[in-house]
Amino acid sequence: MIDPYEQLSGAVGASAEWRRAAILATCTGICFLYAMTATVANVSLPQMQGTFSATQDQVAWVVTMNIVATAVVTPMSGWLVVRFGERRVILYCLIAFGLASLGCGVANSLSELVGYRILQGAFGAPLAPVTQTLVQASFPRHRHGPAIAIWGLGAVLGPVVAPTAGGYLSEIYNWRWVFYMILPFSVLAVVSAWIMIKNRPRTEEAHLDWTGLLALAIAIMCLQLGLDRGERADWFQSSEIVAYAICGGFALYFFLAHILTSERPFLRPALFSDRNFALGMLLTLLFGMLNLTPMTLLPGMLKNVGGYPDTIIGYVLGLRGMGTAIAFFLMIYLSRFNPKTLLICGFACQGVAGWQMAQLGANISLWDIALPLWLQGFGVGLLWVPLTLISFATLKPEFMAEGSGIYHFLRNMGGSIHISLSIAVVLRMKQTSYTDMTSQVTPFNEAFSLPWAVGGWSIETTKGMAAMTKEMTRQAIMMGYIDAFYFFVATVLLSVPLIIFVRWHKPKS
Repeated sequence: MIDPYEQLSGAVGASAEWRRAAILATCTGICFLYAMTATVANVSLPQMQGTFSATQDQVAWVVTMNIVATAVVTPMSGWLVVRFGERRVILYCLIAFGLASLGCGVANSLSELVGYRILQGAFGAPLAPVTQTLVQASFPRHRHGPAIAIWGLGAVLGPVVAPTAGGYLSEIYNWRWVFYMILPFSVLAVVSAWIMIKNRPRTEEAHLDWTGLLALAIAIMCLQLGLDRGERADWFQSSEIVAYAICGGFALYFFLAHILTSERPFLRPALFSDRNFALGMLLTLLFGMLNLTPMTLLPGMLKNVGGYPDTIIGYVLGLRGMGTAIAFFLMIYLSRFNPKTLLICGFACQGVAGWQMAQLGANISLWDIALPLWLQGFGVGLLWVPLTLISFATLKPEFMAEGSGIYHFLRNMGGSIHISLSIAVVLRMKQTSYTDMTSQVTPFNEAFSLPWAVGGWSIETTKGMAAMTKEMTRQAIMMGYIDAFYFFVATVLLSVPLIIFVRWHKPKS
């Protein structure tokens, strides 16, 4: 049997191995660049919120809309590759991605910044699935575990470098530099891809079901807008949210009916006839929900509750990436073991980390947050490779590119949905907790007659009332974050029944 990489490179023996390594290094670097944008804005969200006078849910659009754009465009990756080839897709996307990053840095309003973040997500979307498929095509199936683990290092080193360097730059200069620092990496990626990436020979016809794609895009946008606007608009008490729900529901129904009846649908239902792939996609959705949520919640919590500067927040978030990197290095060896065991360990790390973060108090020390954040990152590193192996182990080769697109689509959608829901939990529980506390601020509360209990607080002076209001606000915000972390733990528990039904047979060489 001809090695798929030898078909790709026309090389044999030692030359083929060198080309494999070069392709793997290039794809890992591109994945590193793409992964940087997933977390680069998080560390500076509080600073952006101040610059544009935005609320917490409004500034979160900088993160969620980028993820949504990535999710919408990701399923197009297979069609783009067939239509234009890996080389053109990667090069054009890298160039446009770099220009969009520059646009983010020069944005003068929140809407302008969100617009460029949408473009950044859209042009960056094909990079991960195309490079993953290229790596899988370059190595025989029995070497996919170590190869994907190395490729995934790019995905985990990005979240180490981005918040650490971004936090430092935003503290020294301003938040715009978190986007400017992406530009040199973009140039390096373009040069590497220009030299190393070659198109594979293809026989399939380029076809894209635009009807299905547009229906899915409308459903996703309505869902995300409803989630992002829901808490502020009072959910279904608002005609705006009702309109999003009706429009999104109709678009989803049309999409499902279309793919089940069309001869050449956007998403072939036959993909989900593979048991492991179907279960793997549900687990991937949960993995996406857990992946970036803490990275979005923690900067606001550390800034607004703990009072920490951006530099320290960047270092703390970098610990999460270090945990993921360590797990990925271990996966080069651990990938030979049963993926089900690794899935259990990975989700367990997520659950324990979420539970520890839910026990935090308003007086947050860096040590209190460092260990659970590192553990959460470690769990992410344990999950990535076994999820990939289980999802694609029994999938037919002709479905591989399409399956990779769906894999990344669900991972991104899970992240955007869970981030929006978590922020809604923070806002709702903050308001509820603040209302409960204010009900206790009355002259009839005996605690106000005890000087050692009230300290500098007082209901009789303006200064005392201001100090008490400030502290109640801080405590209410922290309670909102605590409830969001409990929601995180509840999401982890959904993975248990799915892992039980996964079947695994080690692939042959």
